[in-house]
Amino acid sequence: MKPGLQLKLSQHLALTPQLQQSIKLLQLSTIEMQQEIERYLLENPMLEREDAPVGDSFSAAQQFDSPRTEEQQREHDQQPKASEERESEVPESPSEVDDDRWSSDAGTFTGAGRDDDDDSDARDIHAATTSLRDHLGWQLGMTLLSERDRSLVRFLIEALDDDGYLSASLEELLATLPPEYEIELEELEIALHHIQNFDPIGIGARNLRECLMLQLKALPEDEVRRLALAIADKQLELLAARDFTRIKRLNGCDDDALREAHALITRLNPRPGADYAQIEARYITPDVIVKKLKGKWTAYINPDAYPRLRINRLYAEILAKQRRGNGNLSGQLQEARWLIKNVQQRFDTILRVTQAIVERQRQFFEHGEVAMRPLVLREIADILGLHESTVSRVTSQKFMATPRGIFELKYFFGSHVATDTGGACSATAIRALIKQLIAAEDGKKPLSDSQISEILGQQGIVVARRTVAKYRESLNIPPVNLRKTL
Repeated sequence: MKPGLQLKLSQHLALTPQLQQSIKLLQLSTIEMQQEIERYLLENPMLEREDAPVGDSFSAAQQFDSPRTEEQQREHDQQPKASEERESEVPESPSEVDDDRWSSDAGTFTGAGRDDDDDSDARDIHAATTSLRDHLGWQLGMTLLSERDRSLVRFLIEALDDDGYLSASLEELLATLPPEYEIELEELEIALHHIQNFDPIGIGARNLRECLMLQLKALPEDEVRRLALAIADKQLELLAARDFTRIKRLNGCDDDALREAHALITRLNPRPGADYAQIEARYITPDVIVKKLKGKWTAYINPDAYPRLRINRLYAEILAKQRRGNGNLSGQLQEARWLIKNVQQRFDTILRVTQAIVERQRQFFEHGEVAMRPLVLREIADILGLHESTVSRVTSQKFMATPRGIFELKYFFGSHVATDTGGACSATAIRALIKQLIAAEDGKKPLSDSQISEILGQQGIVVARRTVAKYRESLNIPPVNLRKTL
């Protein structure tokens, strides 16, 4: 066959760079969006942050849409700087909602006007603490051991995990040591005994049983301690299964003695090294704030999460004065204008979706989880005229600060269960009801999943036993046999 050329017309969908950027910004979390903006600020000299109120950046972007003529430039230079006068008139908050502090039992929010000392406690908590190995090493330095014994103790300290347990056996650790040191297993056992005498009590244990035994042996001797030692030594599995009848029979004790021993064991620390673990606290910056104003629940953008961007006036004026213009700067100016517009569009979309959620979940803000109504993404999408995938992007990794706490927007969506009256009940509300029923149950006769299903059926909510078990497990609530108390 001879090679040839052929023309063919076809249609296909193509996303413009601006639309691609808009979709990307919409699906990013607040932290990821801030990182993306920082990258643009480093790469694009036409873009900069502003300390002025939100809104000047958009007017600046429109102001430099096209280069001015020389006559327009002279008129512009002679005009007073009205923008500086406007800056003093525009309120600092992007919303007319007052920024008074509010608090509740579930959480607090202090707004943009907080003092510098408000989060001093958080800084103190976040300060670097002594690690477990440093703490044990300091105690080792206070002992009168020989250098050989000190080296073995240091070796075992390095083998401890973050909870303070020696997960590897002494035989396995001995096999890792060089043969020329001629170390015996008895020497490692002695070194481990030294560690188990250090603070915190229970450190260096090889299993939970040994950890609890070390802590009980350090307590003053009495009848309760004796019974607790017997249970921790040989009957931990029975205690975990709440088989109190068998434990009483094996130890020949009554309910009161077993109750005291059980309380003593539960007060022990099963993870003695966890207090020295370096825990990195992760803080959430909510995208929107919901408050009740004049009897109506209202959502508005959190000013701390809103990045304030504008066009760099110096570079924009240089570009405007050039008759032919600079292709590179023109492209960067267009990119900066797109970013400013897309950031504004992102928060506008989040606010619209949030307000729609608030209007349909008003009862939740008034009465809590038990009043949550069924809601799906398509319902919000149809109301706002958006695509369901857009609502999914908006609600993913976006957070709402409310008087009841901070929630991800996806939290307000869920499946539903039919009721006897022909209506529907949210799965979140059912989980809240199950949690309330279990919290109010008699510890000696806890409710089974079948009994909970019957109680919900009496309230008009048709829920199968398997569904109750699934919701109970999602709440991390143990089954009926593990909830039984003395």
